[in-house]
Amino acid sequence: MTPPYGRPRTARQDPSDPVRDRRAPGGRDRRTAAMAARHDDRRRTFPAPDPLRGEESATSWWGNAWVEALEDAALDPARLARGRAYAGRGLVDSITVTPGRVVAYVHGSRPRPYRTEIRLRALKDEEWDDLLSAAAARPDYIAALLDKDVPHALAGVVDLLPATGDLIPDCSCPDDGYPCKHAAALCYQTARLLDQDPFVLFLMRGMGERDLLAALSHRNATRSAAERASAEPAPLPTVAARQALIPRSLPELPPPFPIPASPGRPPSYPQAPGAPDPLALDLLATEAAVRAHTLLTTGIDPIAHLTPWQDAVRLAAAHPGSGLTASSRALYRRLAGATGRTPTAIARAVAAWRQGGLSALEVLESPWDPPAGPFDRARPALTAAGFPDFRPQLNQLSTSTLQLRFGRDGLWYGYESDAGRDDWWPRGAPDTDPVDALNALLSGRP
Repeated sequence: MTPPYGRPRTARQDPSDPVRDRRAPGGRDRRTAAMAARHDDRRRTFPAPDPLRGEESATSWWGNAWVEALEDAALDPARLARGRAYAGRGLVDSITVTPGRVVAYVHGSRPRPYRTEIRLRALKDEEWDDLLSAAAARPDYIAALLDKDVPHALAGVVDLLPATGDLIPDCSCPDDGYPCKHAAALCYQTARLLDQDPFVLFLMRGMGERDLLAALSHRNATRSAAERASAEPAPLPTVAARQALIPRSLPELPPPFPIPASPGRPPSYPQAPGAPDPLALDLLATEAAVRAHTLLTTGIDPIAHLTPWQDAVRLAAAHPGSGLTASSRALYRRLAGATGRTPTAIARAVAAWRQGGLSALEVLESPWDPPAGPFDRARPALTAAGFPDFRPQLNQLSTSTLQLRFGRDGLWYGYESDAGRDDWWPRGAPDTDPVDALNALLSGRP
């Protein structure tokens, strides 16, 4: 799509295109740039939105203002209708928002999706100063923003919401409509993002959520300090010396507060350059609360007997994600660096810990030679159950892909590996019976 009045196409040529950077092949520089963008909160990528349902593409007044700005400037209402149909069919991929730009790939009639964007002007420094000053002066404005609401009066301080002609669509498709159906579909789905999080609108205008809230907090603190400085200090209370020296008996101390039913949750820590990592602070505060609560209720410190390595495994196992999410991958890397291990070793130890705690971790890391008894009776039991191919070695019974390890606690722990590889991973639940432990292992296989 080429905008009117001979405006040149820029969809595939802009080197700062966040979608182009994300899909471009390889390169540590691009990945580093993406991490920096996430750190300063000036680039946010949202997953592909659900198909648009019903007639309304937005429910908030600011989301409807976004749609009206595009529809009022549209030269062909038919293309808007086709764009709404595209949004209803779920043809808009993940949406990336950066200052002054909304970008997504939109599927059309061709196998390869089209790169589509909507541009709008970022606010100038003096406009941001007016907007932040107005918001900091009204506590109800700040409360509304924290509640994901945009006050009408605040939006009117500057041109926060787009007006007719402010939104400039662009697309790599050959359609010369203004806008084309792909840009219209992106606009309708973007309105839904604004419904869910109005801070996306501030990001489009040039400021991320963390920077915005930090600026408001600074201005509010400065304003409060100025008000306190201008007020006359209250006189200090005094007590006559004669009255202070009168003999008196003090009342008994009140009873201690009751122990809560569960440990509390820590506050949300902001991420700022030079500040401690928010994930580390959250983890540290949560661990301290749980440890203190256990000590108060039982009189026993639950982790005092653990080595640093065992405690690192426990921390990683308690964190959701199993190393798959960005936050858990970062945690695994930090714990691996602190203990001199690899993230893979952390992940394997976490699998053992979740299999059976400290005992299962010992089974993973400490082979031993069990005495005659249950271990010797395991192979005949497995053969009778139809599993004759297990070979013994120390406390292990193995095939090419399955393994049972006998622990010092008398339990059998299941392990699994790819054929031809000595890469065993804990699987299934431990059991006193080797056949039941093997069945638990097999029932969890895909």
